[in-house]
Amino acid sequence: MSTGVIIALIVIVAAVVAVAAALALRGRGARGGGSLKRRFGPEYDRAVARHDGDTKAAERELGALVERHGGLRERPLEPAERERFEARWTAVQERFVDSPREAVAEAEQLLSELAGARGFPDGGRYEEQVAALSVHHGHHVHGYRRVHSVVRGRAGSEQDGRTPGTEELREALVEARDLFEDLMGPVRRDAGRHRATDDHRGKARVGSRGHLPSFHSHQTREG
Repeated sequence: MSTGVIIALIVIVAAVVAVAAALALRGRGARGGGSLKRRFGPEYDRAVARHDGDTKAAERELGALVERHGGLRERPLEPAERERFEARWTAVQERFVDSPREAVAEAEQLLSELAGARGFPDGGRYEEQVAALSVHHGHHVHGYRRVHSVVRGRAGSEQDGRTPGTEELREALVEARDLFEDLMGPVRRDAGRHRATDDHRGKARVGSRGHLPSFHSHQTREG
């Protein structure tokens, strides 16, 4: 075999190896992106939007969050703790009829304390707490952000200077309830995965303890 043929074969083999490596890396990247999207749910789309559609930048950010908070182990609630949180949430829902703003503020505080009780960063570090929640409860953490915005007076600025009315407050509380139900659930080994059965069980739990009232027949002065 001539030297030229040997060199040509070496070049061909090197090219094949390079192409295979590139395809493998691309495949791992795609799988990683898919895994992040399943784990973070709406938080994935939010990160992509925040990075103006740059999925790689969004995935780097989310990957860093997983590295920082993925090892967090949620602490199960004691029966007495669970009962207290359930009773407080029921009181929040009942108060909404007459005092929607105050009820939403109480819901934010309750979520902060519940997250802390489950082992997440203290609520006094809101951004860090939300970041950790996004890793383990990414499909519902937006409800916490929404009530936080309402309580901090930023919701109006997001709505062209309008003060949020009763219906907007109700929607915020409904989303907050989704996170409340998720945090009240059992500790999951696959905390990053979203499962339809979890959602179904969550809604069943809401129904068993009473649902958020409809306020169309109880419009308050806030609206």
